[in-house]
Amino acid sequence: MSEHLHLAVALDGAGWHPAAWRDPSAFPGELFSPGYWLRLVRLAERGKLDFVTIEDSLGLQSGRYDGLDGRADHVKGRLDALLVAARVAPVTTHIGLVPTVTVTHTEPFHVSTQLATLDYLSTGRAGWRAQVSGRPDEAAHFGRRTFPVLDLARLREPAAQAFLAELFAEAADHIEVVRRLWDSWEDDAEIRDVATGRFIDRDKLHYIDFTGAHFSVKGPSITPRPPQGQPVVTALAHSRPGYELDTDVVHVTPADAAEAAAIVAEARALGRGKIFADVVVFLDPDRKARLDALDGAAYASDAHTYVGDAAGLTELLLSWRAAGVDGFRLRPGVLPADLEAIVEDLVPRLRAAGAFRTDYTATTLRGHLGLPAAVNRYARTEVAA
Repeated sequence: MSEHLHLAVALDGAGWHPAAWRDPSAFPGELFSPGYWLRLVRLAERGKLDFVTIEDSLGLQSGRYDGLDGRADHVKGRLDALLVAARVAPVTTHIGLVPTVTVTHTEPFHVSTQLATLDYLSTGRAGWRAQVSGRPDEAAHFGRRTFPVLDLARLREPAAQAFLAELFAEAADHIEVVRRLWDSWEDDAEIRDVATGRFIDRDKLHYIDFTGAHFSVKGPSITPRPPQGQPVVTALAHSRPGYELDTDVVHVTPADAAEAAAIVAEARALGRGKIFADVVVFLDPDRKARLDALDGAAYASDAHTYVGDAAGLTELLLSWRAAGVDGFRLRPGVLPADLEAIVEDLVPRLRAAGAFRTDYTATTLRGHLGLPAAVNRYARTEVAA
């Protein structure tokens, strides 16, 4: 467990409550403007948070897990998370930028170059929240395969388990290919010697020669190795298949401190390093109830939902930290209001408890998280030979 806890925020439109855009403090008219996202990320950076994740998907937002919900009173539509991160990268200085990029239906070669480019644009602050999609409506956008409609009551049946196992096996291969492509250029592959006319050392570019059930990729990448070597890979996981993915940070959803301790033990046994608990936060005791009334239904989430003041949230985070989690990814119920409360009220309380940094001490996202330097697998093989 880290000396100080880590904090991230998950940015999603007007906030995680589906009626957040109707809150008086929200800015629904600016959701598709670059300035809106820049203000949110700069606010998080002012609080010295480790990173922001930017939500994304390959389908319209929905309150249903298996497809569109048909509602017109919720925010629909997104800007591309990776492009938003690229837009804010040059005008921020320290905070990590972690766009959500779905692994299902996408090609790892494209994803690897896009994220490597983001790492260059941010000078070493890029990450990737790898997301699996089982939604039939998202599969229909690509026309390559047809997905079944999952029934939550029948998830334990063999057909559903086989489908989910295939999705996560594909995700594991996708992440492996991306990581290999990041290593396909050694750090000093670029010579750039005008006098000799040599721009690269061809011996330091490597074929990855990946052949699997889901991808066959020769390599090397067209983008030099990222500044971090390997941008930080994260994923949201609710059970063992998610914990098994080769991530640097895993986001988990315990209901309480006891469940947090159990999840930490399982995830660490499977080799996961940094474990962040997700918590939805409403830092106004009445805000969630007001929004529930507007929406006509009580808000429910896969993650623990906290409603109250920053003092109570501080106690909760510290108790879960004692259970072994390294940090938290907070999901603001309403943006920017709950993010402002995180930065202006929660963070000072955590600092007063000696649990959070007073300033950045590193310049890269790997540095913020205390992750070791990423060793290039191909360079290491050459040295061993």
